[in-house]
Amino acid sequence: MPILLCSCIFLVFYAYFGYPLSLYLLSLLHRRGVEKGDITPRVTFIITAFNEEKRVREKLENTVALDYPAHLLQVIVASDGSTDRTNDIVREFAGCGVQLVEVKRRGGKENAQREAVAVAQGEILVFSDVATMIEAGALRRMMANFADPTVGCVSSVDRVLGRDGKPCGEGAYVRYEMWLRELEGRVNSLVGLSGSFFAARKEVCRDFSPDMQSDFRTLLNSMRLGLRGVSDPEVIGLYQDVADTSREFDRKVRTVLRGLTVFFRNLEFLNPFRYRLFAYQFCCHKLLRWLVPFFLVASLLVNAALAPVSGLYLLLFLAQAGFYMSALAGWKSPPLTRSLAVKLPLYFATVNLAIAVAWLRYLRGNRLVMWTPSQR
Repeated sequence: MPILLCSCIFLVFYAYFGYPLSLYLLSLLHRRGVEKGDITPRVTFIITAFNEEKRVREKLENTVALDYPAHLLQVIVASDGSTDRTNDIVREFAGCGVQLVEVKRRGGKENAQREAVAVAQGEILVFSDVATMIEAGALRRMMANFADPTVGCVSSVDRVLGRDGKPCGEGAYVRYEMWLRELEGRVNSLVGLSGSFFAARKEVCRDFSPDMQSDFRTLLNSMRLGLRGVSDPEVIGLYQDVADTSREFDRKVRTVLRGLTVFFRNLEFLNPFRYRLFAYQFCCHKLLRWLVPFFLVASLLVNAALAPVSGLYLLLFLAQAGFYMSALAGWKSPPLTRSLAVKLPLYFATVNLAIAVAWLRYLRGNRLVMWTPSQR
């Protein structure tokens, strides 16, 4: 039992800290840069929307104000069966070159993206959510990465704003993810893209499936073609933390469930003889991270059984229990009164609970297609 306890704790820490440390050490021996260039390829900017009448106008105003040659920018809004005024608002921007792709029957985000890709004219396709705001020069900076022929897709760096103007649990977790991506890109390739704002060469945007994440699958398509994914710290996607945390939990479950679907349909990427370092990244960033909830439960139960044996095990058990009590205190307290000391445990616990629920649904054969954008 002591070996099992140590193994579970080690794997949790390795998933979150050991893996990044290994990437950092690798980066000391080998760095893979990006050869940027001042290029302006033809771009199709795809925005996916479902019942976004409250936010789509602001998003379109933000998009048409981007610093990019108008004759080289095609803007498409793929409306996934919207039943409110979303489509009417989008049509108001027709004079600004905005094209509406109206999907009559709701089929999910990736299905709507697939409909937009079918009419896209750009060499590079950019995908963005309605809730994500973009700096005027971000699109030009993003395109500069495609001057490097080894780059197949480019991810933005996510920034989350708390409603109280202070760091939030989600924001801290997102900053960790962005740091991890920076390390991955430094030595090889990203393992995932920001679904809220990413770009890819048109040839890798293929085979979009309603039950699989387009951002994850696009990255894997790039790797399959011998290309890679990178993250650009000068390309920022800005969005606010969620208004309804209960709905955000459901979104996390859906995200992981879709991720599991993509992962298990692409197990070839675990082959180190073919994909070398990326196979290690694929395993650690995805599979090992998704197994953390099981390691956490096992370590808590085993630790509870060992607590009467010695003071060291008792202290370790109390530390674990204290961490989860902090998360519970954060859950019970009003969002605006939460301190960072409870925000981080709460977000960590929520994320891993969502992963556990996603596993349960995946093993039951559930494959989600529909989506409802988080209210931010």
